[in-house]
Amino acid sequence: MKIYLDNSATTKPYQEVVEEMKAALTEDFYNPSSIYDGGVDISRKIEGYRSLIADTLGCKPKELLFTSGGTESINTAIFSLKNSRKKHIITSMAEHSATLEAMKKMEKLSFEVTYLKPSKDGSIKPEQVLDALREDTCLISLMAVNNELGSVTDVIGIAKQVKKKQDVLIHVDAVQAYLKQPLKLYDKVIDFLSISAHKIHGPKGVGVLYHNEEALLLPLIVGGGQEGGQRSGTLNTPGIYGMGKAIELFYPDLQNHTEKIRRRKEQLRDKILEEIDFVKVLSPEDGICHILNLSFVGLRGEILLHSLEKEGIYVSTGSACSSKKSYSHVLNALELGREIKEGAIRFSLSEETTEEEIDKVVEALKKNVVTIRRIMKMGKRRNV
Repeated sequence: MKIYLDNSATTKPYQEVVEEMKAALTEDFYNPSSIYDGGVDISRKIEGYRSLIADTLGCKPKELLFTSGGTESINTAIFSLKNSRKKHIITSMAEHSATLEAMKKMEKLSFEVTYLKPSKDGSIKPEQVLDALREDTCLISLMAVNNELGSVTDVIGIAKQVKKKQDVLIHVDAVQAYLKQPLKLYDKVIDFLSISAHKIHGPKGVGVLYHNEEALLLPLIVGGGQEGGQRSGTLNTPGIYGMGKAIELFYPDLQNHTEKIRRRKEQLRDKILEEIDFVKVLSPEDGICHILNLSFVGLRGEILLHSLEKEGIYVSTGSACSSKKSYSHVLNALELGREIKEGAIRFSLSEETTEEEIDKVVEALKKNVVTIRRIMKMGKRRNV
């Protein structure tokens, strides 16, 4: 039996999502921009899903663009400021690489970027943002939930405080937050918000960018004029159907789903701490429901990851976009010790994670942690 605990990297699509996408490929294969009945019917269904997503966010359907996923949504929001007369941007050192790489490009366009250091729990505090504000600040881009630690930043609260002081555009990377915590945009203090379908049991290759209708949006992709000319390209009908179906299944019982995930996460954490010595919890107590980052001090996370993999258990050592690097940039930003960073493992759960699976993971961890530590200790003795 395989046990999948890397849901922050991607989630398994619901079977209903697969069936909905299959229908889009086999029956609703028409171009949704076509003006004959088949195309018009598909367009109506797509707009129905757009309205559903708008309901989950508390915004207007016309403020949502379908994109190829979180990275495109993030890039589109940030690059919309490339012609701004004001040249200062605020972000954090712990953002996703889609944001950090976009910031490097903005710096090449003569923008100055302030990278805020995350607090000990991995979040960004309002006073940090307010202290970094300048007269020429044009954009603040922050993630609502850190993808490695699960730390929650009060992006709505920060936005409200910022908007009271000055007019600055605010982008929220909500890829790990969407359908895991309430995100309502009624107050119009958020200008851009990015989400991705494959983090919520939908398909890969599709996402959404919310843009406040009063905020200037510069298209990243031009061509056929789809999405009101703001994101050209034939709409990804199977992807949109799949994303819409995933939301349709999850959203109505959102609170019960997230509470179940949190209970499982706490069970996993408590059992690990009870059964295994020298484990440091890196995720904050009030973090998001599905992410648990632990450091097994005295061993290398990569070795533990592959040991668990041999037993059919899948975890990660950090973001899927940065896991091949020596150390996570997020853990580096927290200035943790080498042994703590080396031993870090991220477990990310879903509502499909069972108590039986958690028990099996803990047993496998006990066995492998003891073995790896013994081998590493022997290796150190030989090198003395």
